[in-house]
Amino acid sequence: MRKLTLLFLIFFLTFSFTQAQKPKTPASSEIFESIQKLNFLGSVLYIAAHPDDENTRLISYMSNHVKARTAYLSLTRGDGGQNLIGPEIRELLGVIRTQELLAARRVDGGEQLFTRANDFGYSKHPDETLEIWEKDEVLSDVVLAIREFQPDIIINRFDHRTPGTTHGHHTSSAMLSFEAFDLASDKSAFSEQLETTEIWQPKRLFFNTNSWFYRSQEDFDKADKSNMLSFDIGVYYPLKGLSNNEIASIASSQHLCQGFGRLHQRGSQKEYIEFLKGTPVTDKSDVFSGIDTSWNRIKGGKAIGDILYAVEQHFHFNNPSIHIPELLKAYHLLQNIQNEHWKIQKTKELKAIIEMCAGLYLEASAETPTSTPGSTVRINIEALNRSNQNIVLESITQTDGKILDKHLVLKNNNSEKFENTFHISENSDYTTPYWLEKKGTLGMYTVENKNLIGKPETPRNAVINFNLKINNTPITISKPVIYRYSKPDKGELYRPFEIIPEASAKITEKVIIFDNGHEHNITLVVKAGHHNLKGSAEICHPENWKVYPEKQDVNIANKGEEQILTFTIIPPKNQDEGYISPIIHIGDKTYTKELIEINYEHIPYQTVLLPSESKVVRLDIKKHGENIAYIAGAGDVVPESLEQIGYQVRVINPEDITRETLSRFDAVVVGIRAYNTIDNLKFKQQILFDFVKEGGNMIVQYNTNRGLKTDNLAPYSLSLSRDRVTDENAEVKILDPKHPLLNSPNKITQKDFEGWTQERGLYFPDKWDKAFTPILSMHDKDESDKEGSLLVAQYGKGYYIYTGLSFFREFPEGVSGAYRLFANMLSIGKDHLQPNQKLND
Repeated sequence: MRKLTLLFLIFFLTFSFTQAQKPKTPASSEIFESIQKLNFLGSVLYIAAHPDDENTRLISYMSNHVKARTAYLSLTRGDGGQNLIGPEIRELLGVIRTQELLAARRVDGGEQLFTRANDFGYSKHPDETLEIWEKDEVLSDVVLAIREFQPDIIINRFDHRTPGTTHGHHTSSAMLSFEAFDLASDKSAFSEQLETTEIWQPKRLFFNTNSWFYRSQEDFDKADKSNMLSFDIGVYYPLKGLSNNEIASIASSQHLCQGFGRLHQRGSQKEYIEFLKGTPVTDKSDVFSGIDTSWNRIKGGKAIGDILYAVEQHFHFNNPSIHIPELLKAYHLLQNIQNEHWKIQKTKELKAIIEMCAGLYLEASAETPTSTPGSTVRINIEALNRSNQNIVLESITQTDGKILDKHLVLKNNNSEKFENTFHISENSDYTTPYWLEKKGTLGMYTVENKNLIGKPETPRNAVINFNLKINNTPITISKPVIYRYSKPDKGELYRPFEIIPEASAKITEKVIIFDNGHEHNITLVVKAGHHNLKGSAEICHPENWKVYPEKQDVNIANKGEEQILTFTIIPPKNQDEGYISPIIHIGDKTYTKELIEINYEHIPYQTVLLPSESKVVRLDIKKHGENIAYIAGAGDVVPESLEQIGYQVRVINPEDITRETLSRFDAVVVGIRAYNTIDNLKFKQQILFDFVKEGGNMIVQYNTNRGLKTDNLAPYSLSLSRDRVTDENAEVKILDPKHPLLNSPNKITQKDFEGWTQERGLYFPDKWDKAFTPILSMHDKDESDKEGSLLVAQYGKGYYIYTGLSFFREFPEGVSGAYRLFANMLSIGKDHLQPNQKLND
């Protein structure tokens, strides 16, 4: 049994990670569970702020045990966090986290919804959050989600009554949910939505509480639970060979960019929800008590239920196809009910079950993973019936308007394959996340097509409709066009079919720093979306900057190939900054966007189109000591950024940290969260401290105070806290204006703290040895001064520096003051060194 469960888990994870696009071929147990869910007419909406906020244990329990239709409404896509698996941040990180949420829902059985709110970073209070989010707009989206999903039960992850005690986004999500609970049934509230949806009043609102909200398990054990419901979410599912909390662990482990891969949990486990408002619960063992969740709930539903309950009761696991005649009877009856919400939802579920019972395999695979508007692509069609039911493929219709009559009898287990062409309209939209098509604000995405608001991803616009007759009942099953291929070391693989522009371009460096008046060559990469791409390229630039040559020819023979063009940028004499961007001319069309590809095994392949631009900064900067060792942490672009201003940077692995290796460098920089993520680093601390004692500089960037791999973060005592300054414009006070770090080789002033992005910094120390000198003081509104953002201590001949300032965010944005300050940190104590001179020369 243990071996079978392990094999199931291997298949389960393989399917989840690498076969996300593969047409589904479920086992009989999955079909049976789908019928159980078909026979439950109740729904639950779970609401929180970010990817990873959701309680996968409760979502899985509601979906797999209660059998309710369950969704997670994440108000944001998590753009403001960090990325532990790659370099993507901001918008691209939001794309990854969106797909990780969808991967989690494929595991726990839920659905995924969003609002237009943008994760702008940590917020200390909902007042700030709701101002930046444009409260009415986000509230409108929450109301829309309730009206469209029509939940009976809403469960908030956070407590609306405790503003200021946790992340402002968290509390805001609960506050908005609490308000939307009543507004969703108010015709005068956001009335424009009623053109495409209808009012809805949920029955009950809950808060998913636990000991974390009570400061300790002991306090929670003593708390009055008379207004709470509890569930054992450790229930075991024999049909899956897994317990609910095991499924939840697999689901939450999909959040890999946040480091959420974790051990599975098993056994009995309590989950609590506190009743907030709505219809009181009469039976505390049933969150749906008093709510009719049977087919009797809708007019005309009893006859449908009589059929479908019998199918569930007498389900034939060895031959599910014998139920198709009864399922078709229920399908006919379902088309006549007046309740549009349940008609649409249950028709979708029932069609999927009929498809599964027949063992239907319907696939439309393009000959290429991408194509461009105005082109034609060959599609390989496969249709396979693995049952004895009478199934005829009457025709194929495509979203390009083409109809292909077939009248093809699908005999049992006889695969029918044929080719067809698909014409992509000249006006076809490109495949890209819809919420990134237009520039948004700090707190909100701009979505011009109101029909897309709330959807997890952009609907595919290349679709094949298989028009079938199953036992003479017309049923259409739609499949998006995909791309199926194989690799010798991977086997069969799938990825989405994408529509891309005929030309895209990127400047390889997103921030280009000119630390003197010398010209700089930049690389422009032009990529062809089709064969024989011909045109020209130029660089748009600020008026006081110069670019040579003005234009260059583009001539690319093959689709997917790239042409490398070199332009020379000549900066102004004085400190200045601006943006440059490419313009590609192909015929009478121009292209200005970069095609970004995101390829990780645990999520489907993603293509993202974003405006292609790079920041150019003419910087007045000086530095001492050129050779830097960098120990990578959770992922950032600090090494590349330091190279931009002339440093020689070598990324070294912890196992390569030796006294001999470090002797080649002037300074060692430790990447963000390195002491949270690298176990072996704790064994190298003494070598690093000795490097400092002998005259080197060591700069440690921020770590969280939880999960530190070492107790000796610094050569002197240093204690991290959760102190942070989230206002990127917060006043910065210079505590010691005469300190060398602020004066050599660059004079640091208030001007150097202008233009910072997202935050000042995070996880500042709050206690430190007297050997440390605090350099700066800052604070958020209505808070005390925080002096731990930048601490410097001389240790032997060198200097140890700890900083929670968010250089990892400022460098990619080209914030000149951040570069100047970091150069001083690297240079401290090295005034005697000439440029390019090593410490031990």
